Amino acid sequence: MTLFGKHRHFLFLLLLGSPAALRAQTDEIQVYDAEIAEKGIFNLMIHTNFTPIGRKTPDYPGAIIPNDSVNGASEWAYGVTDWFEQGLYLPVYSFYSQGRGATINGFKIRELFVRPHAADHKVFWGVNYEFSVNAKYWESRRITSEVRPIVGVHLHPVDIIFNPIVDTNFTGGFGNLEFVPATRVAYNFNDKWAVAAEEYADFGPLRQFLPAHDQFQEVWAVMDHNTRFVNIEAGVGVGVTAGADRLTLKLMLSRDLNARHKD
Repeated sequence: MTLFGKHRHFLFLLLLGSPAALRAQTDEIQVYDAEIAEKGIFNLMIHTNFTPIGRKTPDYPGAIIPNDSVNGASEWAYGVTDWFEQGLYLPVYSFYSQGRGATINGFKIRELFVRPHAADHKVFWGVNYEFSVNAKYWESRRITSEVRPIVGVHLHPVDIIFNPIVDTNFTGGFGNLEFVPATRVAYNFNDKWAVAAEEYADFGPLRQFLPAHDQFQEVWAVMDHNTRFVNIEAGVGVGVTAGADRLTLKLMLSRDLNARHKD
């Protein structure tokens, strides 16, 4: 697969509805880099996120409390062509959350369209579209979606990637779409090791951003390591606004399931 995750990316699709300013929980903390599974290859990525110091009140009545929660997802991907990857998050789950213990939180279907062989180009792009079916304690709405454009540059050894994401829960109009961008700047020591700074944000609805104090803004230190058997991405995130969790840890493990791995 690739150095940082493995895929996703740019070309602005559609808008489809709008999201409320109620924050969802987090099963995936990742900047998409427009790299996808090779044609005919299945990939499995396991996302695990632990929030040892997080928000101690639910974002809406009945929601999972982020503090001390351990959340994640099994992300299945298949390379359909060199420009299209089909994905399925099944299940989305919590190993633990306060007052609930372990829960199944839903599933997501995604379609990822990219510039073919993005890693070989200086400029790359793509777009990822996700459709989610959620448990009521995971999101305030049963059905939600995400459109994630991706654009970036490989400057060797530095990569700069931006995902100007918009979320929707299919209520309201265009101005109620929620802007939740993600950014990554990485330094690649070689094809096996990289370090990166990442930033994840939730500014609120496009019609009127939340006050800076209430926005979700986190900065991350991330390490990537590719091995023969598994690709690893691990990071530590620190909240810099009152609306964010104070400390979050992430671990992503990915592997091609039906590819021949070379020494």
